[in-house]
Amino acid sequence: MSDTTTVNPDEVVTHARVRRLTMPDDAGIMALITVDNDRDHTRPTTFGPSGLASLDAALDEVSAMTDIAAVGVTGKPFIFAVGADLSAIGLVDDRDVILEFGQMGHNVFRRLGELDVPSFAFVNGAAMGGGTELALHCTYRTMSAAAAAMSLPEVFLGLIPGWGGAWLLPNLIGPANALEVIVANPLQQNKQMKPKDALRLGVVDVVLDSADFLEESVRWAAGVLNGSIEVARAEIDRDSWDGVVDFAQALLDDRVHGATPAPYRALDLVRAAKTATRSDGFDAEDQALADLVMGEDLRASLYAFDLVQKRAKRPFGAPDTSLARPVSKVGVVGAGLMASQLAMLFAKRLQVPVVMTDLDDARVQKGLDYVRAQIDAEVAKGRMSADRANRLSALVTGSTDTAVFSDADFVIEAVFEDLDVKRTVLTSLENVVRPDCVLATNTSSLSVTAMAEGLAHPERVVGFHFFNPVAVMPLLEIARAEQTDDATLATAFAVGKTLKKTCVLVKDAPAFVVNRLLTRYLNEVIAAVDEGTDLAVADRASNPLGLPMSPFALLALVGPAVALHVSETMHAAFPDRYAVSDNLRRLVDAGVSSVWVTADDGSTSLDPRVPELLQQGDSPSTEDEILTRVADALADEVRRMLDEGVVAEAQDIDLCMIMGAGWPFWLGGLTPYLDRSGASERVAGGRFLPRGTASVPG
Repeated sequence: MSDTTTVNPDEVVTHARVRRLTMPDDAGIMALITVDNDRDHTRPTTFGPSGLASLDAALDEVSAMTDIAAVGVTGKPFIFAVGADLSAIGLVDDRDVILEFGQMGHNVFRRLGELDVPSFAFVNGAAMGGGTELALHCTYRTMSAAAAAMSLPEVFLGLIPGWGGAWLLPNLIGPANALEVIVANPLQQNKQMKPKDALRLGVVDVVLDSADFLEESVRWAAGVLNGSIEVARAEIDRDSWDGVVDFAQALLDDRVHGATPAPYRALDLVRAAKTATRSDGFDAEDQALADLVMGEDLRASLYAFDLVQKRAKRPFGAPDTSLARPVSKVGVVGAGLMASQLAMLFAKRLQVPVVMTDLDDARVQKGLDYVRAQIDAEVAKGRMSADRANRLSALVTGSTDTAVFSDADFVIEAVFEDLDVKRTVLTSLENVVRPDCVLATNTSSLSVTAMAEGLAHPERVVGFHFFNPVAVMPLLEIARAEQTDDATLATAFAVGKTLKKTCVLVKDAPAFVVNRLLTRYLNEVIAAVDEGTDLAVADRASNPLGLPMSPFALLALVGPAVALHVSETMHAAFPDRYAVSDNLRRLVDAGVSSVWVTADDGSTSLDPRVPELLQQGDSPSTEDEILTRVADALADEVRRMLDEGVVAEAQDIDLCMIMGAGWPFWLGGLTPYLDRSGASERVAGGRFLPRGTASVPG
């Protein structure tokens, strides 16, 4: 290993220490290796060059022991290991350095699978990336029932499992299960395996109680060694291997359309693992890893990861937390679907009484029934105990009388998106609630300042914009109106944090961030259709971005009527840039909810009503022309938003698009893509981010 592999001089070194354990039932001596970056208990255990060298030295020590019957590996409390130290990898511009680093990881980890005695991974806590691969190199694996997660998230970051996972996992559990872990889960917003998932897929051999996990793991290992415990593993069907990978590739093409290379390189590695030797498989991983680290997707992914891990946890512009008022009761105005979702979330996260109101008993009861059904579903899935479900159900009540809000600390309205209606609601609430009660609005596009006009205490009104579905989407746009005071804003941020949302401070500007940009995006695509572009051409024009859904799938999700309403709002604010499509209005008037209809066999086709409704021009665009048009429009809008102070920096726009619109990490959100595509230079007067921030260095 050359000195060039020391990619991070500030690496928090992972130490590997060996101790001898006498196993029960006369099973012999185990050499137990514990990995722990014990100089910094706040950081998960990672492996840089020094950490790998420490593990290698520990394995030298183990190999010299002639009286051991087994080797075990475990981690520090709550953490097994989370893989390679990525903090400086994105700064490396020498492919040979990465290649050598990958080879070092392989050379060290593979020793666990090539010892003269069986090896056991005791996965006591979170295991991700190289941490999961460390466990895969062992002969057997136990996992704590309390372990937070297990995953191979590399594809999510524009990489591949580079220390054995792409060869070891399919040869352990078959290609279908392996691709679920290596490709499918990362592309579902980095979905993590719980212990039961890892057991179901065969990634681990047994899940044990956390109370005495290490002791029981050693006891289980002793049983394996003396034959009282048999570890059964399903035989892998190698005849169907290629077909499984082909099917996965078809699904991948439909999902990302070739937008990023990492999942395709992972597929290639899994395909080759059918026949490749261990050494050949590991060599292929080294080459793929080195190629991908040199690509722009990895830089963008690390930039996005940094936003989510750091900026999201320290919201820019949030007032001092000491100003926040306690919230011991929450009110929700409305009992429709959005309001009911909010009531469920507030009760579940804040653990305080939540009361919903609506115009009549039937509406209130429908909202309560929704909450009860969601709680019952959580119990049925094993995510909530019956006792907790009963307590949660008791917290949520309903009424037709807003007087129930008299002792509330925080009231949020979730009524129809109409300024006059919302203003009336807030005015009526002022006659009921205490002067220090926060009044929040879940508006998606209307002016919070306008809603607060005429109130006796406009300073306690704040925008609190959730995304649908409320329980799933992590973003919360917190809009400060002109008179919102620091105490109200601090309380809003404190509540948002307790709700486990990513909170971003936004100016009270039309549609805030996500809806403003998505509306501009949809408007450009719909305008191309209005001008004469075929619907299918317009719908697939953005495929090269690998977005979560196509424009018209997004339109169907939002609802054409809602999209039309937002377009009208944005047109009123910015008539020069936001048009109101007559074709969209015709679709809404005709009750068309989606331009595409899905048949029973899963195939899709154009709704037969659509061609009759559309009135198009004779100037069609190509897919490339539409993509450029969209990028230029978004770059123009981002520049305007930054100039207006809608958010503090471009990083906040990227955080909003990642967490509120599901834009992939490999784009880095939005502005890194606009910089790389040249759109920011063409129409926005220059790059949004410093060169090298989220693209190839230099």
